[in-house]
Amino acid sequence: MKQLLISALMLFIFTASFGQKFNWNKNLVIAHRGAWKKNNFPQNSIASLNEAVKLGCYGSEFDVWMTADHVLVINHDPEFQGLTIEKVNYADLLTKTMTNGEKIPTLEAYLLAGKKQKTTKLILEIKPSLTSKERGIEVTDKCVEMVQKLKVTDWVEYISFDYDYCKRILTLLPNAKVAYLKGEVSAEQMKADKLTGVDYHYSVYQKDNWIENAQKLGLTVNAWTVNAVPEMQWLLAHKVDYITTNEPELLLEEIKKTPVAQGWKLKWADEFDNSGLPLTKNWGYDVGGRGWGNNELQYYTDADSANAIVKKGNLNIIALKAEKENRHYTSARLVTKDKFDFKYGRVEVRAMLPKGRGLWPAIWALPTDSKYGGWPKSGEIDIMEHVGYDPDSVHGTVHTEKFNHVIHTQVGKALKVNNPYTEYHIYAIEWFSDHIDFFIDDQKYLAFKNTKKGSGDWPFDQNFHIILNLAVGGNWGGKKGVDDAIFPATMKVDYVRVFQK
Repeated sequence: MKQLLISALMLFIFTASFGQKFNWNKNLVIAHRGAWKKNNFPQNSIASLNEAVKLGCYGSEFDVWMTADHVLVINHDPEFQGLTIEKVNYADLLTKTMTNGEKIPTLEAYLLAGKKQKTTKLILEIKPSLTSKERGIEVTDKCVEMVQKLKVTDWVEYISFDYDYCKRILTLLPNAKVAYLKGEVSAEQMKADKLTGVDYHYSVYQKDNWIENAQKLGLTVNAWTVNAVPEMQWLLAHKVDYITTNEPELLLEEIKKTPVAQGWKLKWADEFDNSGLPLTKNWGYDVGGRGWGNNELQYYTDADSANAIVKKGNLNIIALKAEKENRHYTSARLVTKDKFDFKYGRVEVRAMLPKGRGLWPAIWALPTDSKYGGWPKSGEIDIMEHVGYDPDSVHGTVHTEKFNHVIHTQVGKALKVNNPYTEYHIYAIEWFSDHIDFFIDDQKYLAFKNTKKGSGDWPFDQNFHIILNLAVGGNWGGKKGVDDAIFPATMKVDYVRVFQK
């Protein structure tokens, strides 16, 4: 019996250790050509691979070519220090040295180096041959053969810009993870051809529901090559599976900051990736020139591209010196009312503000149904307000029956912002059943708590909608007059996102 127990224990230990053989990193970061940039390592070097492992990246991507004498080597470009890889022998390449003293790695050496660890995947890209399709297929066959020979199939995932190479890999290794790079094949076709993922330039995914559709089909979604924070945060918000980057250190830090990392899930967004008028499915307009309760001077137009237009990834709300129905200025006020109404969540808007005395840009929210009565009884949440005569100062404010500016009891706070007219900043609130927090670039500067004393204090238990507008003049914005030399004036909005838990 004792011997049986010992045998069973040994079997358990062996099985458990085998089950924990690999501990692939759980993040979505793929270092493009390894992690080379920060420490100035050569791209596609073993040093850059080791750095990606050290950083804890999910994967390290590398590129494979074949020399004239059929040696597989790692390099991004078809030339290595002036030598065309496909036209020279491996010995010719060895006459050159990388900046850190390494010789050009062979695929075998690279895979063996990667095999020493069990946390970072090796993302093998087969470069399309410049010689012939047949040679490219030969390279594909030899890559798979090498992976099998070295017993690193568990480490390696495959990508290529050549769709036939992708299909060839799956013929040889039906269980391989294979993603296509070029961008023109539909998710449905890739699923039919048994590819496991899509790895396109991030701009492709900005079409409606591309990511969601691919993931519903069971494909993983990777985006390349993403090096700037706005694109990183867009992809993180839209829940891609992987991001390939030259800036893995930056991406790892941005992952910590994303609302998704705090448990928020994207509920609604407009990224303003269309061209022309804002999307009618998302936005309506408040129209007219009646002063809007603040003695404002502008006339808000209805779907007029002179005042509201989307181009180059931004919504532009433009105030003009123009005559319209006895008003001397025109502008736009966009609303999500009856298109997207919501209760509770994180609202964030990335925007660049217009500069000039007399302007009053705002990002805010009003109740959709005014259950508790007219303003201010049903509440108002001002996510961002700025008046041009007070440069660089941005306000967050809450209005209720008990707390409002008419009786000088509103709850709000102003914060100085660096370069609000030349740089984008993220203006946000996090609205819960018991409090609302206000943020600028993730800095919390104001909190408003539910006193539990009823709607006079806290009417924020109903659906609200988002408003984006640029007013001219008014009781507050025009307190020190209007400088007519500032027109046209534009508020640029990069995106609006609403998250919920």
